[in-house]
Amino acid sequence: MSNSNYPVDMGVKPDVTPFFDPATNTISYVVKDPASNACAVVDSVMDIDYAAGRITYDHADQIIAYIREKDLKLEWLIETHVHADHLSAAPYIQQKLGGKLSIGDKITVVQETFGKVFNEGTEFQRDGSQFDRLFRDGDVYQIGELTAFAMYTPGHTPACMVHVMGDAAFVGDTLFMPDGGSARADFPGGDAATLYDSIQKVLALPDDMRLFMCHDYGPNGRDIQWETTVGAEKEHNIHVGGGKTKEEFVKFRTERDAQLDMPKLIIPSLQVNMRAGKLPPADESGKTFLKVPVNGL
Repeated sequence: MSNSNYPVDMGVKPDVTPFFDPATNTISYVVKDPASNACAVVDSVMDIDYAAGRITYDHADQIIAYIREKDLKLEWLIETHVHADHLSAAPYIQQKLGGKLSIGDKITVVQETFGKVFNEGTEFQRDGSQFDRLFRDGDVYQIGELTAFAMYTPGHTPACMVHVMGDAAFVGDTLFMPDGGSARADFPGGDAATLYDSIQKVLALPDDMRLFMCHDYGPNGRDIQWETTVGAEKEHNIHVGGGKTKEEFVKFRTERDAQLDMPKLIIPSLQVNMRAGKLPPADESGKTFLKVPVNGL
């Protein structure tokens, strides 16, 4: 499906409210349809003190409080991909406010891959059935009267999608702010050349399209930022801007990825997020455990 076939409507400007989580440098969003009280939550965060094995919901509670205070109706909980650096709070928010929980349909590839890594038994379903909706490239959905669509953008992971809602696009980890570049492509199922192609799809959207990041790390000590435009990324992105070729990008990305440490929360994140934000089932004693595969990643 080419970009010209995507139903882009730059005339609709949804209200976008960010929620920054300093523990994981993640930005979650409440996106409101300007014509109704309908909204969506993109990439929520569940708090974990990994050393203590303790899970809490302060970040999610802020989002819930905001939606209630504004008297909004939550229709969608959207995961742009299976995150490796934070745990999703989507089921917790869904339990309180309703809405459909969604991810890209290639979640099945991720579940297959990490189902093996974590030695999950046959009771772990690898068909995406933990989610209410699996999006394919170009799928259209409604948030109230706001038309949104999903764009398949693999490379960082096999299940990454960018969600476009009016003049706003939520890019997950496909892109960072112009001075942050792009996401790594060395996780199982990732691929630098594929990521470059996906980024080009995003950069083919209209120049004025607002882009909202899933992460920002404040490079060179600048304040945290999360909003830019397609035009600014095309011109200034340090990894792909200014007409950098695929060959240049793949060489740089591959060399850079070889030097990166694994994200601190990758082991709990993958086990929870491949289950749509749910913890693994309790054992016969009623206790819940996360596994650490030794030399498995």
